[in-house]
Amino acid sequence: MQALQARAALFARIRAFFAERGVLEVETPMLSRYAATDPALESFRLGDGLAARYLHTSPEFPMKRLLAAGSGPIYQICRVFRDRERGRRHHPEFTLLEWYRPGFTMHALMDEVADLLRVALNAPDLAAERIAYRELFVSRLGLDPWHASVDERRAAALAAGVPGADALMLDADGWLDLLLCHCLEGDLGRGRMTFLYDYPPSQAALARVRATPYPAAERFELYLEGVELANGFRELTDAPEQRRRFEADLLARRRHGQRPVPLDAMLLAALEAGMPDSAGVALGLDRLLMGLLGVADIDGVLAFPAERA
Repeated sequence: MQALQARAALFARIRAFFAERGVLEVETPMLSRYAATDPALESFRLGDGLAARYLHTSPEFPMKRLLAAGSGPIYQICRVFRDRERGRRHHPEFTLLEWYRPGFTMHALMDEVADLLRVALNAPDLAAERIAYRELFVSRLGLDPWHASVDERRAAALAAGVPGADALMLDADGWLDLLLCHCLEGDLGRGRMTFLYDYPPSQAALARVRATPYPAAERFELYLEGVELANGFRELTDAPEQRRRFEADLLARRRHGQRPVPLDAMLLAALEAGMPDSAGVALGLDRLLMGLLGVADIDGVLAFPAERA
């Protein structure tokens, strides 16, 4: 009951925050003809053949269609679904807060995320810091993620004592993810919010890539007490580039033996029609509630975990 009451109060504070800032609450479908192409995600599929529908892994694609249609700033609190995800911090069905800000830069959105967390957690003095992805790897592991070879990344994992690293066969980004998860994340956000930003271009996902001496994806993640809470982008609005990334995802899925999925033609059409320059972010509300209540397992903030649903 404590968790249920805390969840309701948290949602009320979030809605008041966005109402004060003139951000419109919207709803979009949970079922779609299209699915996330990202090889790191698996969608639940309902039905077969032409009647097949997919439960969304996030409301990102239809919300971007609303932006292209002129909605202005929008947010949504919704249930999302990801197959094959279960653990202390993962659940196949969870609650996501996602919002988009036309005209915002990545750094302006980080400011707003920090403001929201201070309100959501009743912690007005909670400090925030920002660390560039490359700076984190160089300063703590002595590894330049832009230039290190696959062998050097593997050697860094072995030197750090990552369990089972000697038996793994990973690509370049796989080694970076392993190092981040096992060697770096646990120290982020201790006593403060930590924003990790400017990711390698190969990890851009749906973010723009900024052309600088070290080209960087305008992407950030938020950590609090060693837990990742949010993932944000300065959004890609280039339809041909988005199609290229979708098709690269589908090729990667095929190489990994994953189920093929239909790419979102409606999103591509919206980008071609013109989506405003925007920044957007998705924040996991179950994990946020875990931090608020001091709960270590996601089951502790759910009314009915999957095994009892």
